Amino acid sequence: MEEVCLNSEPVFDEGDEYEADGDCSMEHDDQAGETHTKKEPPQPTVGLEFDSFDEAYDFYNVYAKEQGFGIRVGNSWFRSKRKERYRAKLSCSSAGFKKKSEAHNPRPETRTGCPAMIVIRLVESKRWRIVEVELEHNHPVSPQEKRFYKSHKKMILAARKSQPLKQPVTEIHTIKLYRTAVVDARCNGCATVDAREGLIPIDHCSKHLELKDGDAHAVYNYFCRMKLTNPNFFYLMDLDDDGRLRNVFWADGRSRAACGFFCDTIAIDSTCLVNKYETPLLSFVGVNHHGQHVLLGCGFIGHESVESFVWIFRSWLNCTQGPLPQVIITDQCKTLKSAVSEVFPKARHCYCMWYIMQRVPEKLGGLKGYETIKSLLNKAVYNSLKIAEFEMAWADIIKQHELGDNKWLQMLYEDRQRWVPVYLKDTFFAGMIPVQEKESLSAFFDGYVHKHTSFKEFVDKYDLALHRKHLKEAMADLESRNPCFELKTRCNFELQLSKVYTKEVFERFQSEVEGMYSCFNTRQVTANGPIMTYIVKERVEVEGNEKEVRNYEVLYETSQVDIRCICSLFNYKGYLCRHALNVLNYNGVEEIPSRYILPRWSKDFKCRYPLNQNFDNIDVYNPIYWYNNLYKHTIPIVEEGARSEDHYRVALHELEELLNRFNIVEDNLM
Repeated sequence: MEEVCLNSEPVFDEGDEYEADGDCSMEHDDQAGETHTKKEPPQPTVGLEFDSFDEAYDFYNVYAKEQGFGIRVGNSWFRSKRKERYRAKLSCSSAGFKKKSEAHNPRPETRTGCPAMIVIRLVESKRWRIVEVELEHNHPVSPQEKRFYKSHKKMILAARKSQPLKQPVTEIHTIKLYRTAVVDARCNGCATVDAREGLIPIDHCSKHLELKDGDAHAVYNYFCRMKLTNPNFFYLMDLDDDGRLRNVFWADGRSRAACGFFCDTIAIDSTCLVNKYETPLLSFVGVNHHGQHVLLGCGFIGHESVESFVWIFRSWLNCTQGPLPQVIITDQCKTLKSAVSEVFPKARHCYCMWYIMQRVPEKLGGLKGYETIKSLLNKAVYNSLKIAEFEMAWADIIKQHELGDNKWLQMLYEDRQRWVPVYLKDTFFAGMIPVQEKESLSAFFDGYVHKHTSFKEFVDKYDLALHRKHLKEAMADLESRNPCFELKTRCNFELQLSKVYTKEVFERFQSEVEGMYSCFNTRQVTANGPIMTYIVKERVEVEGNEKEVRNYEVLYETSQVDIRCICSLFNYKGYLCRHALNVLNYNGVEEIPSRYILPRWSKDFKCRYPLNQNFDNIDVYNPIYWYNNLYKHTIPIVEEGARSEDHYRVALHELEELLNRFNIVEDNLM
């Protein structure tokens, strides 16, 4: 499979037929013997870029031909010294009015002063960009009359010249995906791709996205709009040999920046695929410094095959600015398993236990003694502290209820090392998945997408969902600026981390500090040199309001002040458990060792730990490098500007002045 690394802008061009070499394109031969579904070119959109003036003209001409109007060059601007065109206005052929003629029989006026037009401008990258668009006409347009416009006759003549002798004239409309000025930092702008760049072919039978009317244009226009307003917006489209859309991936600037901070543990959410939603959405999700889920990129999958998943995983890798993930969490799926192992061979691939346990009623609900089976299964999965305990409990369930032939349980047992918590004690999850029976989990776009949400509807809701998520993070940042939060105990551990952690993570840790008082009878049971073993008893709630006493084994190494509890909450959630805190307190340790205070939860994490840019051969002239470097230096300004009203006014004033200076520079270039 060919890999490319770019930010692609799809632009519909006319007259350049692709060779039939297996690469993807969208071709329409209206007069060919084979039957093809005709696809109209997209509307002109601000932000589209072209390699030359002629390509921009041809694009607008193809669009005009399909809509039923002609075009002409209304105005052109040239730099006087070099006689180089740098700006042009392409107008409807009915724009303006003819000059009055003094002839005895003047020709009738055919123009209507039509406002429809596009304005294109030569930008710094030596590409032509659409900077202004007006689509409305003040006269009827008819596709049936397109052959009578001069601009369309030029297309036919050009097609004839390009045809070999004794071959019928065939007008071919082709869609290209063009590369924009912003390329990916990891490739340093040196991706090896041909004229069809942006298209990543997959060698399998064509399985494409099922798009309804308006879906394709909605997605396309959204990408173009985002590319204009957010230079760091990244997307890739995968087309089959018939030009149909198979897969799509995209990530906005915030998601790409988040990859640099929160890429250690990620979840690949395939809820929409599993539940057969109309929108086959796949999301890459991480956990930010507040313990909130943050979007790292997403895409649409046309077919749940290994090849499609590999394509979208590699697309995400091409756009990410952070290190490779160490832990990847997915639903239980053999196809996903194969794709993850191919693209992320060094990552620990785990299955989300919560999704698996949610299927218990569906898979086992019809069995005799279901309620008992469910209760025993929950106890085996959630309460087992040692592997031997789980193995024994599982074997008892299978034997007592004669479930040895149950295929689903057999599959779960074969994959137990990927989803049962007792096997994952050495895996850092950053609180990404629930590991306790009472915890729950919701998809990132929960509430914004349902079974019958169309592509168009999802694109409309996507910005709203991200806006609310970003607002929630901003509010959490604001609340975390307090130098110290409300304390509920006199424990020094609580005071220590109240000065370091964000509010949401601190409150979770605070519950562990409070939980120390439900623990009792902490005692040392063995000693092996500096390593001591303690047993901490705790009263925990079980079914109903009943409580039972459980024993938790804690290892404590005195010379390095290293501590580990058998419950492994530190790896699951990222902070020490009540049992470990009890042992530290028992040994007179007044402060939590620094190795157990993770920087990723700190209030100023983004300021203290800027985006990771340790890539080889970074091109300092690459716009992606500029974006990330500016982003890194802007965060402290935002942090300081939000501390008070006076700081806010100063920061806002300076930013407005800076934007005005940018506008002056832009005007001088025109």
